[in-house]
Parts: sequence; structure tokens; C-alpha cells
Amino acid sequence: MAGRGRAAPPEPGDHVDMAPDADPDDVARTIALQQLGYGPRTRAQLEQVMARRNVPAESARRVLERFSEVGLVDDAAYASAWVESRHSGRGLARRALAHELRHRGVPDLLVDQALDELDPDRELATARALVARRLSSTRSLEPAARVRRLTGLLARKGYPGGLSYRVVREALAAEGVAEDQLAGLDTADPD
Repeated sequence: MAGRGRAAPPEPGDHVDMAPDADPDDVARTIALQQLGYGPRTRAQLEQVMARRNVPAESARRVLERFSEVGLVDDAAYASAWVESRHSGRGLARRALAHELRHRGVPDLLVDQALDELDPDRELATARALVARRLSSTRSLEPAARVRRLTGLLARKGYPGGLSYRVVREALAAEGVAEDQLAGLDTADPD
């Protein structure tokens, strides 16, 4: 029977429609607070939700400026936390992180600043750890297939081709795969 189950949790953007004569600044504030209740949001994300709800641009601007002044909306902090979280948790490289942040409306300058916090040595160590975790699952494959699988893993995480091949070759060589079996497999552009 439909309707007997538990109601689905609210999604970002679910809300009760407001009265047409409501103050636009109040509507903008309510939408922003509602969205921020679901988790951190960028200014661009909040602007998009407000635009979809037909909040006048001037009201959205005023409310978002005030929220920025008091620290409720902070794209720089958002970007920094995003880089830390997604690099640590999912092993994403600079390229993938930059793409995700830009997709969320973070300005390029703030994206660059957040990525500058990511140490290249840490990024290399993360790539090595990702390969090490998957290495054993590829042991039954030919070296060429192992290289494809492991470099593909790193490519999907945003690592450049040259770095990916270097990390994979190091891991396979440490496992005892002969250098002559790896020769000619690193055809990607160097990073």
C-alpha cells in the first residue's frame, strides 16, 4: 500500500512555499538558513537556489553579503575544507578537486588558494597508497593490463598521466615485475 511507509528525508531545496506578499529579504534569509542547515554551501549554490525560488537578485545579494560578513557563508573556508576532506577521504588529486570546486561555484582564485594548501609530497603519497591498496587485486593480470587498471584508477582521481605511470611502475617493480615487462607501457605525456 502506498503511503504506509516512512516518509523520505527532506532533500536540499525541499520547503514549504512562502506567501507571494512575503518580504524578499526574509525569504532569502529563510532559504539560506534552510540550505545551510543541510551543510556548508558556497555563495553560488545559495544564489542558484534563491534564483530558482524567484528571489530578487538584490535581496539575494544583500542577504548573502550579510551572511558572508558574519561567517555563515565563506567560500575560502569551504574550499579549504573540501580539499582536505576529498583528498584525505577519496584520494582525489588537484585536477579533480579543482573541477569539483569550480562546479560548486567557488571562484578560481579561492580554488587556487585551497589547492596550494595541498602539499605535492602528500599528493604523491596518496597516489602511492591508492595503488598499493589495489595492487593485490591485479596480480592475476598481465603487466600491461595491471598498468592500465592502476593508471586508470589514478586518472579517474585526477592524477596526471606521467605521475600515474611513475607510481604504478614503482609499485610493480617493488613487487618484482621485471623492467622488460614494463618497457613501452608508459606512453602518457610526462607530468
